[in-house]
Amino acid sequence: MDLHFDLISLHFIELIRSRKCTEALEFGQKKLTPFGKVSKYVEKLEDFMALLAYEEPEKSPMFHLLAPEYRQNVADSLNRAILAHANLPAYSSLERVIQQSTVVRQYLQQEVDKAFLDK
Repeated sequence: MDLHFDLISLHFIELIRSRKCTEALEFGQKKLTPFGKVSKYVEKLEDFMALLAYEEPEKSPMFHLLAPEYRQNVADSLNRAILAHANLPAYSSLERVIQQSTVVRQYLQQEVDKAFLDK
């Protein structure tokens, strides 16, 4: 259900980004309104709808919803769902190696910084 909500809300945001506010409002009323009955979605819905109040939504307090990171998070969730449905691991071996090497690098950097500060 969360992924469904995220995908619908992403479409809503793309309509706003394209300055199709009337279409976004109609889409929101038709597709997002049912989620308003579920308390965990209410705050997000308010944020999405608030974007309509701004002539330049990218300058609104909810600008983060228009950021590429939000779109990427939804895409990542969709990819994980597809992989889970296909009984495949959520992350490839290469992704796991990169994640592990990043953690090791961060740890080593902290140790170097700590050793440097102790001197």
